[in-house]
Amino acid sequence: MTVPEVTTPTTAAVQRNTIRTLVAGQALGGLAVTSGAAVAVLLAEQILGSPALAGLAQTAQVVGAAAGAFVLARLMSARGRRVGLVAGYGIGALGTGLCVLAGVVSSFTALLVGTFAIGWATAANSQARYAATDLAEPGGRARALAVVVWATTLGAVVGPNLTGPGAVVARWFGFPEITGIFVLAFVAVAVGTGLLWLFLRPDPLLLAREHAAARGEDTTTRIGLRRVWAVVSERPQAIAAIVAIAVSHGVMLSVMVMTPVHMNNGGAELTVIGFVISVHVLGMFAFSPLVGWLTDRLGRAPMLAAGSVLLLAAVALSGTAPEGHSVALTVGLFLLGLGWSCSLIGGSALLVDVVPFAERPATQGASDLVMGLFAAVAGAAGGAVVAFWGFAVLNIAAGVLALVVFGAAVVARVPRSGAASPQIQ
Repeated sequence: MTVPEVTTPTTAAVQRNTIRTLVAGQALGGLAVTSGAAVAVLLAEQILGSPALAGLAQTAQVVGAAAGAFVLARLMSARGRRVGLVAGYGIGALGTGLCVLAGVVSSFTALLVGTFAIGWATAANSQARYAATDLAEPGGRARALAVVVWATTLGAVVGPNLTGPGAVVARWFGFPEITGIFVLAFVAVAVGTGLLWLFLRPDPLLLAREHAAARGEDTTTRIGLRRVWAVVSERPQAIAAIVAIAVSHGVMLSVMVMTPVHMNNGGAELTVIGFVISVHVLGMFAFSPLVGWLTDRLGRAPMLAAGSVLLLAAVALSGTAPEGHSVALTVGLFLLGLGWSCSLIGGSALLVDVVPFAERPATQGASDLVMGLFAAVAGAAGGAVVAFWGFAVLNIAAGVLALVVFGAAVVARVPRSGAASPQIQ
């Protein structure tokens, strides 16, 4: 006899509270992530007096996110989502404080440590989407995680626009104006961390573990990369999900970070460059609830395939766009964000579906670790490709990688035993 999913009113109420709390924490905590991306490189250039090594500040944040992903997942496996998310955002808050200190004392070392710590907030920001699925029914997992992804829109849109108000705040304290955005980010992340600590109760992962134990499922916590490999190596669909998430993220990041350079080479004004990047961010996050609904309705594999096609269309438009500003480049960057959204949500939901409950937190953390490492390599390689061969060649390479996402969609459709799950098909 099959034991049905727990859908008691109590569990449903906890899930609603979980989503509300995660959305609030995600919106506020995301400001740390975007503040680092918005001005860390500029602060590094100001401290060093040269742009030569300024990019290391952004690299430190990406590496911090990769390092934090699996560590936080281990902590969540042992102590629950609330403790892990609070730890990640708490470290990120300390990182924003270190960035302020770096600006005050003109220390590049302090800035690198600070942006590395902000990377942990990035990791928490990413892991929060999985917390939304712990108590969700299988047919609603994609919608649940998509709402949390959507909440990132606030930080992504508001964060870069806080430089002006931040400068005012910095002057109040006598700090360099460029550090003001980190002061505001510290306050926002501290509030978001407090909300998670106070209101993410009962812990969704721990409660889901109790329900799983009551159904007779194995809930033994197993932590370690070797164990993760043992789990995913037996499940081709899990490998497909991890590959799709990581590769689509690498495609998006490599093209996105080099787009301002391509536009600047053609004489585009900063305001126009900012507009194009804002359109890209809109594609990444604004349609997440719709993408989640379609993922639950149509299946994980079709959404991965759609993500691949959108990425291919994006790099085709971007790669053929002239330097400077063009409609083709703007549309391409929008599709780049939307293709990333489809791939991330489809891949994340697939990973939850095909991995046993007890193995999910560690596998999810390992997936985000791979995503972070691949993004770091793709971002660095993207700069080198553009420097030697140009923006068009970068987009061709990104298109080849987008085909890998399509291959992952094909693997995702292959049933593990007999017939595939309707959520996967």
